[in-house]
Parts: sequence; C-alpha cells; structure tokens
Amino acid sequence: MKIIGAIIAGGRSSRMGGREKAFLELASKPVILHVIEQFEPQVDQLVINANGEPARFSEFGLDVVPDVLTSLTTPLAGLHAALKFTKSVEADVLVTVPSDTPFLPFNLVSKLMAKAVVRGAAIAASGDQVHYIIGAWKTELLDDLESAIARDNLFRVKDWAHRATAQKVEWPIKSHDPFFNVNAPEDLRNAEQILGAA
Repeated sequence: MKIIGAIIAGGRSSRMGGREKAFLELASKPVILHVIEQFEPQVDQLVINANGEPARFSEFGLDVVPDVLTSLTTPLAGLHAALKFTKSVEADVLVTVPSDTPFLPFNLVSKLMAKAVVRGAAIAASGDQVHYIIGAWKTELLDDLESAIARDNLFRVKDWAHRATAQKVEWPIKSHDPFFNVNAPEDLRNAEQILGAA
C-alpha cells in the first residue's frame, strides 16, 4: 500500500503578524523542518501543499503541490489538492498534517492507517480536541470530496471528516500534546521549552 504524506502549509498566520508559520525558527531551524523530520520516515513520499512561489521551499527537496480549487480559501482546498496528487501517482492513501506541528508522534501514520483502511478515513485527537487536518484519507474518497465541494458547498475540513465518517484516533498527552501547534508568539516560546525538556 502506497502512502503519500502532505504538509498543508496554507494559513495566513495572522497571529504571527503575517509571517509564514512554516518558516518560524524553532531550535535554530524552521518549524516545517521539524514536521518533515517527524513525518517523512512514516510515508512513501512527502509533499508540501502551498500556494505562491514554490521556490521558497526548495531547501527541503520536496514537491510543492498548489491548490487546484483557488476559490476555496480553507485548508480543505489543500486536502483536495493533495488527494488529487495522491491519486495521480496511483497511491492508496493520503495522510495530511499542518506545517506548524513540530512534535508529531512517530506512530502517527500507523495508528491512523489501522482505522483508515477499514473506514476510509481517520483523524487524530488528543485530550478533548479533535485535529481534523491531521488525518488519513483513502484515494477513493476523491470523487465524493469533489462532489461535496461543488454541489453541497462544503468548505470546512471538519464537515468533510464527518461526511467521510472519519474514525477518531486518540493519542495520550504526556509531557506535552503531540499535536501542539505554533499559532502565536507564546506558542513558539512554549515549543522551545518542550524541546529543552526533551
């Protein structure tokens, strides 16, 4: 079974003063590089979903897949583009994560896949929070996703996860949330502390 991983690097990052979260420095390297290091060993091929100039990601040596549905301005556009790419390379499953989660667990893909192969889709959860963009999606869902967007005006990943009856997969919170994300300047400081304690 061939698995594609996609880092969804879309957001406008308003709480970071418009700076792209993927390139914020954490322990002397970009946040997205932490994501790549945790995620890439778990998949057959890793890509980045992002719009704009792809050359800004060139140092990571990964294909950059832009949104296809440019009228859709939510992360669902990134999920759609990545799922379309996954089908084009004849892979079976897409696993998506955001670009600002530097502490992804190394069993992320294996645990999501255990549910996704049965149900077609699975999403991560920790504590009392569901992380809808952190999920596994079988390629066969693409037609229904495109129909949901075009005919039913679906635009949120949360609504898509419900429609796809994505199975929730729980991770424990130990010293820190494995899906901690860097959304604001204080999150970056907290991430530095988590790394320092590791």
